[in-house]
Amino acid sequence: MPVTLAEELVLLSLDDESGASKEGTNTAWAAAGGLLAELVLAGRVEVADGRLTVTDRTPIGDPLLDGRLERLAEWAGKRRPGRAKAADWLAKDRSTVVRDAEQRLCERGLVREERHRVLGLFPVRLYPEADGSVERALRGRLAAVVLDGADPDQRTAVLIALLHSARLHRPAFSALPRQQAKQVRARCAEIAEGDWAGESVREAIRNMQATMVAVITAATAASTVAATG
Repeated sequence: MPVTLAEELVLLSLDDESGASKEGTNTAWAAAGGLLAELVLAGRVEVADGRLTVTDRTPIGDPLLDGRLERLAEWAGKRRPGRAKAADWLAKDRSTVVRDAEQRLCERGLVREERHRVLGLFPVRLYPEADGSVERALRGRLAAVVLDGADPDQRTAVLIALLHSARLHRPAFSALPRQQAKQVRARCAEIAEGDWAGESVREAIRNMQATMVAVITAATAASTVAATG
């Protein structure tokens, strides 16, 4: 099965040599949005007015997506009609989505898991690169669209919309001069707002974008207040 949007987002966030995750909080929100976007694109879930509806529980054939579909269907089924909100699901799913995507990347042989202890006490898991071919192709695809102006296909446009919403421009386009970084953000915004999918898919992505932007902005503001308080 092709690498999912969530796996692509996590792959971009991992340092190739150390295996440490960069922009961990933002990556978690984007990856959760990526899995939900996959389910929408596969016709298994609809998002309208910020609310989720599972329309088809037929497995897709990918372990990560099929597991999420079952979890989401069970979660939504416990809520009253119209009360399954996308924001609530994203908040729930972000706590486990990165670890699940990392494990799937290990199974694919793209990264390897290393276990260490910080100060000899606190266990940490790192995921350095094992096979860089998929990430190189991914970065090449993003560069062709964002830096060179090629038209994105639907999946690439969704990926860029999620990257932009979660402010993950730096790990996706590292080592760019400041002026070019501004151009990258502008191009990502243009793609995120473009006419690259059917209306139902665009509405789902807009709902997820609004949720992630609101939460990340609130978290950033809280951190600033705590630091200056």
